[in-house]
This record gives sequence, C-alpha cells and structure tokens, in this order.
Amino acid sequence: MVVLAASIISKSGKALVSRQFVDMSRIRIEGYLAAFPKLVGTGKQHTYVETENVRYVYQPIEALYLVLVTNKQSNILEDLETLRLLSKLVPEYSYSLDEEGIGRTAFELIFAFDEVISLGHKENVTVAQVKQYCEMESHEEKLHKLEKQSKINDTKDLMKRKASEIDKNKMEKQRIGGGYSALQSFGSGRIDSGFASEMGNSNSSAFGSGSGFGLNNDVDSFSNKSKGTISASTTASAKGLGMKLGKSQKTNQFLESLKAEGEVIVEDVRPIVGQSQSSAPPPTDPVTLTVEEKLSITLKRDGGLEKFDVQGTLSLQVLHPDDGFIQVQIESGGNPAVIFKTHPNINKELFSNENILGLKDPNRPFPHNQAGDGVGLLRWRMQSSDESIVPLTINCWPSVSGNETYVNIEYEASSMFDLHNVVISVPLPALRDPPSVSQIDGDWRYDSRASALEWSIDLIDNSNRSGSLEFVVPPADSSVFFPISVRFTSSKTFSDVKVLNILPLKSESPPKNSQRTKLATEEYQVV
Repeated sequence: MVVLAASIISKSGKALVSRQFVDMSRIRIEGYLAAFPKLVGTGKQHTYVETENVRYVYQPIEALYLVLVTNKQSNILEDLETLRLLSKLVPEYSYSLDEEGIGRTAFELIFAFDEVISLGHKENVTVAQVKQYCEMESHEEKLHKLEKQSKINDTKDLMKRKASEIDKNKMEKQRIGGGYSALQSFGSGRIDSGFASEMGNSNSSAFGSGSGFGLNNDVDSFSNKSKGTISASTTASAKGLGMKLGKSQKTNQFLESLKAEGEVIVEDVRPIVGQSQSSAPPPTDPVTLTVEEKLSITLKRDGGLEKFDVQGTLSLQVLHPDDGFIQVQIESGGNPAVIFKTHPNINKELFSNENILGLKDPNRPFPHNQAGDGVGLLRWRMQSSDESIVPLTINCWPSVSGNETYVNIEYEASSMFDLHNVVISVPLPALRDPPSVSQIDGDWRYDSRASALEWSIDLIDNSNRSGSLEFVVPPADSSVFFPISVRFTSSKTFSDVKVLNILPLKSESPPKNSQRTKLATEEYQVV
C-alpha cells in the first residue's frame, strides 16, 4: 500500500510536476506518465486505471491531470482520500491551473505534497495544517525582522539628515568665504544707524509718568545729533569714493554674483534716526488713529490648532499741541473673547461706561509728534482654540516616488478676511538647482541662501479662496518641509474696533482726523 509518485501532467502526458516517494529512476517515472493518457478512455467516469505493474488514481483539473501512481496492492479508498486532499491543495498554491502557472509554483507544490505523503503513506493532516507547515511562521522571526527594519529606517533617516546638514554647511561656506570682506565693509554704518534708530523709537514711545506726555529734550537732542552724524558719514563716504576704485569693483562683482544666484539685493541706504521702519506713510492729518492687530498662530501639520493669539493696539498720533485736547469714542465688535486694557493715564470709568478714551486730567493734552504710530491708548488680547476662525490654513503633502519627492501644498482662506501680500515660505533640503514647479496659483521665488521656496499671492479674496502649489525636488524626508512660515496683512481685524467720533474739549469742532486699520502676522507657522 504505497504511493509511488504524485504528479501533475498535461493531456499529452508531459510531466509538469512529479514527486517520487520511493527509489525510482527518472526514465521509469516518465515512462509511466507518458503511457497514462493512452490508458484513459474517453467518456468513462472511472477515477483509476490499472496495468500489469501499477495503478493510476487520477482526477482531471481543467486541462491537466492530477495523478497518483501506486502499486496494485495499495488501498484504493486511502488513495482516493489522498487524491482528494491533493486536489484541494493545488489551487491554493497555483492560482492559474495551466502549464505556466504550475511551472511558477512547482517547488511550493512539491513541499505541499511532502507534507501530505510521507514514504508513500498519507499523513493525517488538513489543508490548513499543510499551509501552516509550509509557511513556517514564527512570531520571534517577525519581531526580529521588524526590529531590523526599524533600525534600517532610523539609520536611513539619520543619514539623510546628516547629508542635508553637510550640504548646507558646504553651500554656506562657499557663499560666506568669498564675500566676507565685502560684507564686513557694508555692515558698520548700517549697524550704528539701526541701533540709534531703535534707541530713538524706544525712548520716544514712552507714555508719560511724572512729567506728563511728550518727548523730553534729551531725546530730541539725541535724534538731532544722530541725524548730523549720519549726514557727516554719508558725506565722508561720498568723498572717499574716488580713492577706492579697486575695492568698489570687487564689491560690485560680489553683488553681481549674489544676483546671479537669485538673491534680492537691497541698496545700501542708511535710515534716518526716528524714522518709522514700517511701510505706512507718515501722518498728514492733525490727528491720526491707528488700529493694529498682530497675529500669532501655530497650526499642526496633521490638522488642529496649537496656538492662537491676537494682540491689538489703538494708537493716537497728534501733530500739533492744540489738537491734543480731545477724547476718542470707539465701538468694539462685541466679541466676548476680546479682553481690553486701557493705559494707566486713561479714565477707566469713562471708558467702561461710555466707550470713551480720555485722560484722567482733561486739562492736559495728549502728547504730540510721537514716533511711529504715536501713543498707545488701548490694548486688547484674544485667545482661542477654535480652528474655524483661522484666516488661512495650509496643507502640505510630500510623497517620495523613485528618485524624486513630489510636494503638494494647498491653502484655504476664510471668507471673513481679504488677505494682502501673502507669502508662504516652505523650507527645502539643500539643493544645487531650484525646485521644479509644475503648477502654482500665484508667483514663486527660490531663496537659495535660506534654502526655501517662497509662494506669493498679492490678494486673496472671494475669487481665490483656495489655491495650490506643486513642485518636485530630490528625495527627502517629509519633516524637511516644516515648519512652513506665513505672512500677510489685512484691513480687517478680529476685534472690529472702530473710532466713532473725536470729541473736542476746548474747541467747538473736532480737528481733522484719519483712521488706519491693519492686521499683520507676527508669527504664523505650520509645524
């Protein structure tokens, strides 16, 4: 009762897979299998055929035969049970029951046959057990492979970060090394004047205590002296231009090389001490009121709001002393999340009862000719965890495909605000060439020194509440493209503070006045 061989053959007798369980030569088993198609009669329903020496127990499988070659003393019922089990296993391992499919899975079928038949006798197993034995699954092996793959991934990430840092350091050294001397000659006068400007602004914006409002004489004299110093230095530098032609030529060459790399070169114009650094024009009306809010937002890259903070200021600028005898009536938007705080010299009761900003002593005027936007009368702050009030949301989707990283970025703007001069700055890995931008709503610029792509939109209103950008860079980790920085301005504020009226205290008609409203970003990031 021995199974000599288990085979899968074609209709013509060609052996596709054959596993022998006793010592038989190849020529002998091929002879048995080649004779089998001639012994099978057409139109008969038998499942076995006998010759003088062996018995064939078979089952058709589409265009093939599954054949057990046994001796004539073998138990036919046990052989039929073995054949039935093998016929269930063949489709489990070979999804295509043709010559090509059997050839691709020949070794898997042989291993399965070995699990069913041992030394010519059937083992007491099921299809599920045979599959489990052949897969040889091991929990410890899986854990080992997972740990090994995790270490490989960590090492790859570390290698990418180190390579990125090395490339950035090389690029910085190449840029800084050639132009250090020229940059050193540029910086001295600008640093002095900038320091004087900051000193002038900080002293002049003091909001009076002991001696009342206004600038003191020391600050005025300091500002005048600084202006004289700058004029002298400018004149001296202009006189010395004829003696330094060689140095000027090197400087021009350095500037030209920076321009060729895509840098924006700002002309070396020295600021005047006391002049405002903002782009707002100087006030021309006797009284100017400025409502300004600074927005600090941190968004998570996977969604969610990490930080939302708005700080606002209402400032008053008076050009002439006689126009300082006034009171300011305002209207707030009624937002309960906005917390107001008046200056210590402002009458708090008058403000809380009538929304009027006036001095505690009405016989004293507001200070005049203050630097910047003037003196701050009212401050407020707003914090929230509601993501729906965020003016602009950014979604970044980097994906690596082959030797390239495809980065898709889209923005969605709230309908509550029209945003001006929007710039979205996306960090990039160290690159030799600018990124390849395939689609963009707006304009873009590659800052090679900062290794960042700046996406700019002049105006976001109802015509373009959403937009997208797509570019391609060499393969890089997704964390390289964060944090994304955003800056913009808007003429509408969260508090909706408005000046209703200017109330004169010593004249019948209020002085001519103007109002400015501005919302600007101080820190706006997607991390």
